[in-house]
Amino acid sequence: MIALALAATGCGKQDDKVSDEQAQATQAAFNQELQLWRQQRVAGLTKPDGWTSLVGLHWIEPGAHYIGSSAGNGIELAVGPSHFGMIDLANGRLRFVPEKGVAMTLDGAPLTGETILRADDAPAGPSVITFDEGKGIATVIKRGPRYALRVKHADAETRTGFRGLEYWPASSDWRVTGRFVAHEPGKTLEIANIIGTTDAVPNPGAIEFEREGKTYRIEALDEGAETLFLVFADRTSGHGSYPAGRFLDVPKPGVGGTVLVDFNQSYNPPCAFTPFATCPLPPPENRLDLLVQAGEKTYAHAAP
Repeated sequence: MIALALAATGCGKQDDKVSDEQAQATQAAFNQELQLWRQQRVAGLTKPDGWTSLVGLHWIEPGAHYIGSSAGNGIELAVGPSHFGMIDLANGRLRFVPEKGVAMTLDGAPLTGETILRADDAPAGPSVITFDEGKGIATVIKRGPRYALRVKHADAETRTGFRGLEYWPASSDWRVTGRFVAHEPGKTLEIANIIGTTDAVPNPGAIEFEREGKTYRIEALDEGAETLFLVFADRTSGHGSYPAGRFLDVPKPGVGGTVLVDFNQSYNPPCAFTPFATCPLPPPENRLDLLVQAGEKTYAHAAP
């Protein structure tokens, strides 16, 4: 009997050891995955054409407008050639005439004569004009009925002076399993953006999760990616996190409709880094009465 008792005690200790090793391995995998995500996040923000490279958002009114960095142009660029060209908007058609002698490309090929530009709502995506030996990029975006010239430059101060990101302490406790509640096919949700327009975005369902005994719900958006897109605000918004809310990408529902929601990967919208982005805002349904102390904190800008 004594021998059996000792053996049982030994088995218990062995089980505890295995359990501890499994927990350590799980924590190590969690830390490694989060660290990789954070590295990729910074790399995406600071790449030559990342969000920190934005230097201008110029609304295009109907008619012809000269573009360039010198005073007197109808559309005055922050960086780039003093005279860049002319853009003409008429009946939703954007004609661009490049300035003679200024080297630029259109969709990777040399641009020497006038052309019709595609906006970002075109099936093929926007036409891409590059200048300054590829460091500058100009595209046309459409928001509601309006068009704007979006300009990026690799030498943007917001990129070259990027100050890094701050996070709440990583915690696997903020990695929760949610339940996907599907909506009827074709449902959309009106999403307002920071420039005052709204868009009807596909809204395939909502994700419900529990926290401290209470159930919360976030409406999910489908923008055609492999993941669902969440735009949410919480009780940290304006109190540690970006006031206009944060974003989160989550996998599409798995078996049984479960969805892994890792709030440690919550991230700031582009508007946290540049005044030239057109970020969506959290719909009323996604304003959580919850203190989500996980993910990115407010970006610390350099002094003006």
